[in-house]
Amino acid sequence: MNDPRRLAATLVGAVGVTTLTAGAVMTARGLRGRDEIRDELSRQRITFPEKGLPPELTAYAGHPVENGVQARAFADMIGGNVRHATRGRTYSEVTAELHAAGGQDDSLAALRQTAFMGETLRASLMTAYQAWQITSLTVGLGAVLMGAGAAFVTVGAVMSSGG
Repeated sequence: MNDPRRLAATLVGAVGVTTLTAGAVMTARGLRGRDEIRDELSRQRITFPEKGLPPELTAYAGHPVENGVQARAFADMIGGNVRHATRGRTYSEVTAELHAAGGQDDSLAALRQTAFMGETLRASLMTAYQAWQITSLTVGLGAVLMGAGAAFVTVGAVMSSGG
């Protein structure tokens, strides 16, 4: 290996194989992550209502939540329902009102529970959406790495052949 060109070709090829392998692993893990998200959402049996959806969500009417995009849409619907129920107040604002009332207002206590449950469900669905976005990024970056790795392998082969 005293030939610098041959050494460079070997190194470029090795970088290519490593990059190609890393890209394949990233892509496989990203796709597996998407399957896990789909499986979990499916187990939850969340379905969009047939009626009463905001106009931007009517395409989802009666459909189950199966992916991150749908999880985000359902989370947004829950957020709208919570804002409607609380008249725009947050969980902490309703809680502050309840405390100001000495904790003795049953209506505020029920509203606080509604806000808490709604925001908890919303946060859970937003987590599924964010995980879906990360898996999309992982798959995309994996594909880019595989392309770059293939290019390095090709350049290394061309350099090795003296071309």
